[in-house]
Amino acid sequence: MNKLLKTLLFSGLALTAQIGESREISTDLKAVKGPLTEMPNFCVGAGRANEGLRADWQKQLATAQKECGFKYLRFHGLLCDDMGVYFFDKHGNPVYNWQYIDALFDAMLDMGVRPFVELGFMPSGLSSGPSTIFWWKGNVTPPNDPEKWADFISALVTHWTERYGEEEVAQWFFEVWNEPNLSGFWIGDTKGMDEEEFQAYAKEEYFKLYEVTARAVKAVNPRYPVGGPATAGNAWVPELIEYCKTNNVPMDFASTHNYAVMAGYLDEKGNAGTVFCPNRDAMIREVKDVRQQIEESDMAGIPLYYTEWSASYTPSDPIHDSYHSPAFILNKVKGVGDAVQGMSYWTFTDIFEEAGPRYTPFHGGFGLSNYQGIHKPAYFAYKFFNELGSTELNNADEDSWVCTDGSGNIQALFWDFTITHPGEGVNNQDYYNTDLPAKAAEPVKLKVAHVAPGTYTMKVYRVGYRSNDAYTAYLDMGEPQQLSKAQEKTLKALSTGAPESVQLIQVGEDGLLSGNFPMKENDVILVTYEKQ
Repeated sequence: MNKLLKTLLFSGLALTAQIGESREISTDLKAVKGPLTEMPNFCVGAGRANEGLRADWQKQLATAQKECGFKYLRFHGLLCDDMGVYFFDKHGNPVYNWQYIDALFDAMLDMGVRPFVELGFMPSGLSSGPSTIFWWKGNVTPPNDPEKWADFISALVTHWTERYGEEEVAQWFFEVWNEPNLSGFWIGDTKGMDEEEFQAYAKEEYFKLYEVTARAVKAVNPRYPVGGPATAGNAWVPELIEYCKTNNVPMDFASTHNYAVMAGYLDEKGNAGTVFCPNRDAMIREVKDVRQQIEESDMAGIPLYYTEWSASYTPSDPIHDSYHSPAFILNKVKGVGDAVQGMSYWTFTDIFEEAGPRYTPFHGGFGLSNYQGIHKPAYFAYKFFNELGSTELNNADEDSWVCTDGSGNIQALFWDFTITHPGEGVNNQDYYNTDLPAKAAEPVKLKVAHVAPGTYTMKVYRVGYRSNDAYTAYLDMGEPQQLSKAQEKTLKALSTGAPESVQLIQVGEDGLLSGNFPMKENDVILVTYEKQ
C-alpha cells in the first residue's frame, strides 16, 4: 500500500477537511452489553430443494456457512414432483420416496446447516387442482384429501426422526407453506374472485391446511417446533394466533416476509419495475409492528422469524448486485433489535430458477453470490458480521457494533447507510444498473478505553463502491453476457474480502485505542485488533 493511501486510511484528514466533524464511536472494554446477537446470520434462504442437489450450489453453501456462519437454510419446493416424494404403484397405492430429500439434508447437515423446513408445495398426486407456479411447476393447490396429506407429513417427519434422531430434529423448524396470502402461491385459480374475496377464502383454506399439518408434525413428536403463516407483507399473524388459540392448534412461532420496496409482492419473471423505499426505517417499523401484534395477542412472547427479506422481492433487481446492499442489510438487522429472533436473507446464491435459468452472470438475482460463486457486496455484510467477537460492548452509535472475543482482541463493524435512490418515479432497474460513484461521508473516529497496553495487529476490511464491488467491475467490462475464465478470475480476485490494510499499532499505558477511518456513502468497514 502506498504512503498516501495509508495516510487516508489511518488519519482521516483528507475527508475530514471536506465534510467537517468526524462521527465518533466510543466504548469501553469494561462496558459490556452482553452476548452479541445471533439473529442476523441465524438463517438464509435458497430457491428450491432440487437446486440443492447441484454440486455448485452445495459448494457455495459450504463457503457461505464457513465464512458467514449461517445456521439454518430455508427453501421452497421440498415436496414438489421434482423431488420424487409421492407417486403410485401399479395397484394405485401411494408410495413415499425420501431419497432426494435424504441426499440434500445429509449434505446440509454435514456442512453444519440445519433445515428450516418449509412444508410445500403440493405433490401432484395429492393436489386438488392443476395450478402451478414457476418454471419448475410447484403445485399450489390444497390437498385433495387432508387425511392423506396428514399421513404423508407424518410419514416424512417420522422418517427424519428415524434417520437423524429426535434430538437433532427437535432443533429444526417446521413452517407450513409459503405466502398463502398470494394467489400465485396458494389456491391458484381464484375463480374470478376480487382481492377481498380471495383473502377471506385463502385464509380459511390456509388455516385448515395449517391445522392438519401442525397436528401431524406434533403427533410424531410434540417437541418439534411448528409455525406460520409465512405470509408476504407481514400479513395474517394475529389472525393465525387467534385461530390457533381458539381451536387449540399448536403454534410455536410466527413467521412472515417483507421487502424494502414501495409496493407489490410477487414478480415471478422480474418484469415489473420496483422502487426502493425512501424511508430509512422501512422494514424496521414493520417488524416491530408485528412484534407488537404478537405481544398484544394470547401468545405473547412466541418467537418471530422473517423467513424471507431483502431490498427487493424480484429476482431481476440490480440493487441486489449493487454496493448499496451491505449497509442496507446491516441497517435492518441492527435496527430491529430483539423484536425478531431470526431474519432469513433471500437468498445465498443466484442458482435460483423460479423463472428458469438466468442468462447473464449479473442480472439482479437475489443471491449473495452469483452463478459462478463471485461474491456480491451484500455477501460481505454477513462475512464481516461473522468476524465479530461473541461479546458486545455498549456503544451509542446506532450504525455499528464493537465487540470483544474474551482474549483481549477487539472488533468494530460500522457503516454509512445513505439512500441515494431518487425516489418514486425511478425504477431500481433504471437506477442501480449503472456506475454510481459514492460521495464522501462523515469519517469515523473509533475510541476504545481500558484496553490492555501492548502491540496489536490492526486489519481494516471494507466493502463499498469499488471495494469488494464485483458488480461495478462487471459494468466496467461492458456487461458481457457470458464471462470468460479470465473475466471470472478477475472478478473473483476483486471480491475476496481480504483486508485493505494491515498495520501494527501500539496501545500505551493510558489504555486508549483510537483510529480514524474515512468513509464513503454506503461503505461498510470492519476493523479488527489482535493482541500480539
